[in-house]
Amino acid sequence: MALYADLHRHLGGSVVPRVLWRYFQRHEENLAERFPEYAEFEEFYTRERTSLDEYLELHTLVESVQTAKTLPYFIYRLIRGAYIFENLAYLELRYTPYYRTDEHLSQSERIEQMRSIVEIVGLASRVTEYPIVTGQILCMHSRLPYEVNKAIVDLAVEMGDYVQAIDIAGGDSHYATRLDEFIGLYRYALDRGLKTTGHLYETRDGCYPELLPYLQRIGHGIQIPLLYPELLPELAERKQCLEVCPTTYLKTGTLESLTQLKTVFDRCFEAGVDIAICTDNAGLHNVRLPFEYENLLTLDVIGFDQLQACQDAAFRHAFAWPYGQRPASLLTGLLSVTNPKLPLYQ
Repeated sequence: MALYADLHRHLGGSVVPRVLWRYFQRHEENLAERFPEYAEFEEFYTRERTSLDEYLELHTLVESVQTAKTLPYFIYRLIRGAYIFENLAYLELRYTPYYRTDEHLSQSERIEQMRSIVEIVGLASRVTEYPIVTGQILCMHSRLPYEVNKAIVDLAVEMGDYVQAIDIAGGDSHYATRLDEFIGLYRYALDRGLKTTGHLYETRDGCYPELLPYLQRIGHGIQIPLLYPELLPELAERKQCLEVCPTTYLKTGTLESLTQLKTVFDRCFEAGVDIAICTDNAGLHNVRLPFEYENLLTLDVIGFDQLQACQDAAFRHAFAWPYGQRPASLLTGLLSVTNPKLPLYQ
């Protein structure tokens, strides 16, 4: 039975290297010629970058082939892998719908096309043979104009059957000159009942306390316990959850070692701030969620009790999980009913 939840996974970075390379070989002649051998492509696609901005450029490679026509192909393989290899019961996919529209159209036409993109992602995510509860988070983007970002929020409001929340992405160092604009959009979203998260405090250049009150979860947020631990009591009071994505910080050059995350977990647990362990871009990293867990345990960043607390927090803070308990608890209850003599270990 699937047991885990991933609250922070980008649609663009979710395609594993083998699936993407095979797609290039079959459908993208130019990219196939650029990467004729799989090993060469995997090394390019998954290697560490020197900065978050350089790392984010990889998203453009995938976004260029994630169109209305091809999204079902990629999403089916994503859901299949998440269920079979990661034991996921719940998955939130986040992306900027504008970047999946036809770039040859006008801005207004692309805004209109976003609606069909959200519907395609929603329908393609409902794979009956791999029963995962899914949700969508639509990302505003720091490099898109206000009109497009406002349209993304409006679309999230209108398509509540598919979309649970909004996010801000595009590199947290680029928010500074537009903070008032993004705060206004978050207020607008909250007033209309949307859930909120945002890429914030991921790097030293992305620390904006002005945005914190408008977020129910914080995308990454690791610089808060590392550099600004005095903010942790406020996060605990607001019941905010950090979406910590360990491998990302190595791939972007944000941290030198995962052992540096021990401070993040220790300070958050001491302050009563929840953490959900996530993958961010499982395809770009070629690392699945259970391996994120294993790496943190192996390096003594967390213990098993802390891991279970993080797994519980992921379901508790999930925007679209329809049950009051995580799957392991539901299974325990089922076993106690079907086999009351079976010893159960909590």
